[in-house]
Amino acid sequence: MATSISTSKASTTPPPQKKRSDGINPYVLLFFILVAAAVATWIVPAGQYASETKVITTIKDGVETQVKSSYTIPGSYERLPEQHGVLPGQVFTSIADGLVKAAPIIFLIIFTGGALHLLETTGAINKVLSNISRSKKLNDFLLITIFFVVFSILGTTGIVVNSIIAFVPIGLLVAKSVGMDDKFGAAIVYVAAYSGFNASVMAPMTVGLSQGLADVPLLSAFGFRTVVYISFVVAGIIFLTLYAKKSRRQGMVRPEVQIDDSQFETSKISLRHVITLSYAAFCLIGFIFGAIEWGWGEKEMMAMFIILGVGVGVLNRMSPNDIATGFLKGCAGMVGGAFIVGMARAIAIVLADGMILDTIVNSIISLMDGLPKTLSAISMFGTAAIMHFFISSGSGEAAVLVPIFTPMGDLLEITRQTTVQTVLMGEGVVNCINPTSGILMAVLATSKIPYTKWLKFIWPLVLTWVIISIISIVYAVMTNLGPI
Repeated sequence: MATSISTSKASTTPPPQKKRSDGINPYVLLFFILVAAAVATWIVPAGQYASETKVITTIKDGVETQVKSSYTIPGSYERLPEQHGVLPGQVFTSIADGLVKAAPIIFLIIFTGGALHLLETTGAINKVLSNISRSKKLNDFLLITIFFVVFSILGTTGIVVNSIIAFVPIGLLVAKSVGMDDKFGAAIVYVAAYSGFNASVMAPMTVGLSQGLADVPLLSAFGFRTVVYISFVVAGIIFLTLYAKKSRRQGMVRPEVQIDDSQFETSKISLRHVITLSYAAFCLIGFIFGAIEWGWGEKEMMAMFIILGVGVGVLNRMSPNDIATGFLKGCAGMVGGAFIVGMARAIAIVLADGMILDTIVNSIISLMDGLPKTLSAISMFGTAAIMHFFISSGSGEAAVLVPIFTPMGDLLEITRQTTVQTVLMGEGVVNCINPTSGILMAVLATSKIPYTKWLKFIWPLVLTWVIISIISIVYAVMTNLGPI
């Protein structure tokens, strides 16, 4: 007798899940932008503003310093008779040029990895972070607030801007110790610093340069910028605190680090750990002092990280071979993030070589003709934000836009102080989402965060900063923010 076998039995095998996308690799994203910029040099009409060199004089502790800066002459834009299209081969040589021109920042990032790897191998950082994770007094809000206050001050004074990459590995370790993800770790350092820098109170290469180009008294409207700075920082603290609460509520974070009671004794920080961390702090504070007093930059910070790494090794009785091996191992881990800076710089090189950057500026500015005073100021802010995707350097953008915006603002009876603020805040609000920023892309590469995921994470804060900026610009226009 034939028997019927049922084939309707439910399968216990779960359906195959779709492979989760990790987002676009930052190198791929920047290369696409680089190619698009090169193609644009054949399509967008070439043009150029005339420029002049201006000497800006500063006096500190009785010492006079003069800095030469090239700035654009308003109304001098002219179309060039020929296109300056960038050839395919030049696209690749621009990457090499970008790496060469960005060498100080690139080596700073690499040396950072070497020094911090040696510091991490001592176990001192892990001990401190383990205690942080077990602390009942230091909740998410207090931890975030402490980091934002410290790093935003370093950012708003211009002391730690490009060099913020050096501190990102520490932020990642802090995030791991309290059970949070890498976006939290990057934000608690990078966003904290840039919440200050984006609304800078006294950074010399943004505020100082912009006010000098507009013939505005140096560091005037200090109170106004301080209020904007505090608003940016508070918005950042609230944003990251809400993100931490949401992550913990939805279980989207790593398990928090747990220390068994039986291991409590071994989790205590030893005297050698205290000496190691004190030495590292002394090196960092020494650099900050040097940056304030003597204008130290990337070169001096590279030297500081070498001194820090070697000193940590000696204090922990490492052999010379172990110090060298550990330093090189740490450097190797940062190469990927470091080279991102050169790739981003290549985009600016292509736009400049193709002679289309000034054409883009002139086209955007022409759209503002005939607008009311308040809308014109907001349009200046929007233009500065857009242009920051093409000119990722704050000082470079100020040298291009401030000389153009200043006479325009004079005609519209917008104070020069307000004009300066539109440029500063316009470039500031997009710093944390700008894919052509070598610093941002290096931070994301170091943290292994895809750009698309970062954008999804950070956009609410950026939108909040935009709203704060627009409100402050409207206030500045309505009150004729001065003194000029």
